[in-house]
Amino acid sequence: MTEAFRSPGSGVSVVVVVHNMARELPRTLRTLSPSYQQGVEADDYEIIVVDNGSTQPVDPDLVATFEGNIRLIRLDPAPSSPALAANTGIRAAAHRLVGLIIDGARMASPGLVAHARQAALVAPRPVIATAGWHLGSVRHMDAAAAGYDQTVEDQLLHDIGWEADGYRLFEIATFAASSGRGWFGPMGESSALFLPADLWTELKGLDERFSLPGGGLVNHDLYQRACGLAGAELVVILGEGTFHQVHGGAATSRRFGWKEMHDQFVSVRGHGSVPPPNTPIYVGSVPIPALTHLAESVRLAIARASG
Repeated sequence: MTEAFRSPGSGVSVVVVVHNMARELPRTLRTLSPSYQQGVEADDYEIIVVDNGSTQPVDPDLVATFEGNIRLIRLDPAPSSPALAANTGIRAAAHRLVGLIIDGARMASPGLVAHARQAALVAPRPVIATAGWHLGSVRHMDAAAAGYDQTVEDQLLHDIGWEADGYRLFEIATFAASSGRGWFGPMGESSALFLPADLWTELKGLDERFSLPGGGLVNHDLYQRACGLAGAELVVILGEGTFHQVHGGAATSRRFGWKEMHDQFVSVRGHGSVPPPNTPIYVGSVPIPALTHLAESVRLAIARASG
């Protein structure tokens, strides 16, 4: 991978990787639009959608109706892992701060882009991380057993009125497993990871040896390597994050279990996957709908401190 991940602009590029997400992508893009994102203008950022070989290509009309700056890249044929698609999008970024949402089924909170820009200013070499949630009362690995499906989720989203107040998504969401220790515990991965372009270059992007459908633990590996860069400072954004829509993904639908994904991690890295130990700097504020998640995070932190 010889091409550098380098960007000249002063705004933010957000890369969104999608595969067969015709139901989910319109909501994801809506949450990334200038009229939804708070504290930023349309010219402050761009969205790069990378279609990783969807059976039905992403509809260009959907992209054409996006009110901000957006580009669509399609890989076809494409590997089953999203790693190449993510790297392709990152290379195409036009700005110095580049965020990656490797799962395009994830809706963003309204202050995600603005707080990522703010977080980039607090450290010379920031690794800007966000926690992740699953929509509904159970994690999506357990959704089928709990009777939670797309129909239930559609109704839940309809009832909550998320387009009028995106922070209300916190009211109908559960911490994802990789964020299960809460905001004050180590995360296994970042649901939306932002890095300066020069750090993406140092990392050489995502490791494309993670070849399982859905990428297995490629996002965990990316986050761990980013946190391990010399001089890197972990900055965690409070009160913002992404919300996973149920869509039959490789991991959340249990097509691949933890053992298979972890075995591949060991084969690539020579050791197991362990959450980074970095002590974070916190940036942001907690909206009222997220206070229950803040309370849960505090409770979990106290329990860990108590042994």
